[in-house]
Order: sequence, then C-alpha cells, then structure tokens
Amino acid sequence: MQMDAMIAAVKRAEPGPTAVVIAAAGAAIICGFFFFQYVMGLPPCPLCLEQRYAYYFGVPLAILLSLGANHGASSKVLLAGFGALTVAMLWNAGLGVYHSGIEWKWWAGPTDCTGPLNDLRGKSGLLNQLQDISIVRCDQAAWRFLGLSLAGWNVLVSLAIAALAAHGFRGMVRRGALKKLA
Repeated sequence: MQMDAMIAAVKRAEPGPTAVVIAAAGAAIICGFFFFQYVMGLPPCPLCLEQRYAYYFGVPLAILLSLGANHGASSKVLLAGFGALTVAMLWNAGLGVYHSGIEWKWWAGPTDCTGPLNDLRGKSGLLNQLQDISIVRCDQAAWRFLGLSLAGWNVLVSLAIAALAAHGFRGMVRRGALKKLA
C-alpha cells in the first residue's frame, strides 16, 4: 500500500491500516528506548521500565488487530482490541505524567527509586536499605530534549497512539460494531 493510500485509509479509520500505524509507532518507540538504554548508555529507572509495558502489550495487539481486520475477524474483537489499546495507552500517558511530575519535583515518587536513606539503625539498617535501593533514580531526568525528559515524551507519544486507537474504535462504531454487539 502506498503512503498516500495508507494515510487516506487511516483517516477513514479503516481498522487494518490504523492498526498497522499503531504497531509501527509502538515498534519505533521500543527501538527508541532500547537505543537510549544500550547505545547511549542511559539505564532505565523502575518507572521507565513500567512505562514500557504498554508498548509490549500494544504492538502485538495492534499486529493481531491488523491481521484480524484483513482476515475477517468479528467486529466485536476489533472493537475490544481498539478499546484495550486506547485504555492501555491512556494509562501509560498517566504513568508518564506521574513520572514527569516526580522528575520536576512536583510530588514524591516511589521510595525504591526516589526515597532518602533514613534510619540507618535497626532492622532496616544501611545494609538492608542498600540491597533494596535502585541505582537509577526516578526523580532525575537522564536526558532532555526541548525541555522534556523521556517520560515527558512518552506522555505525548502515548496520547498520540491512544488517539489513533480511539480513532480506530470510533471507526468500528461508525461501521455498526456496537449494533452487532446488541
């Protein structure tokens, strides 16, 4: 399919091409975070790792939606898939906002990657705390571009993918998928 035809198909919210674009965008993001981790040497913090789950879930689901759309999957399945993608990416955007807020010191983050070393005596002494502490801190942005950290960029990308998935969902609704559910 040529690029112009693909763009036109996505604008019409055809499920197959829309799912292909979602899968391609998600795969590009996965390549991007591996590039930053292994090529640029920026290890992910625990929250960064958690933000990857939506892409690990979303890319295979989008590929399955594309295959299903091209091979006669039921409208119910396609509707549920686009709905799940929308919810997953909105959740991921929220997680990215939370992480960005921690980096900007707007609120406290989880103690395993942002908390101070307190009470070095007793049961939870220094050695126990050192075993539980993550070296990569969630409250320090390792890299910024145009003022946004990787968590901030994740918010924008997750919202864009959620919008595409919602567009695919709306396209299925316009095709009468909800009527078929009743």
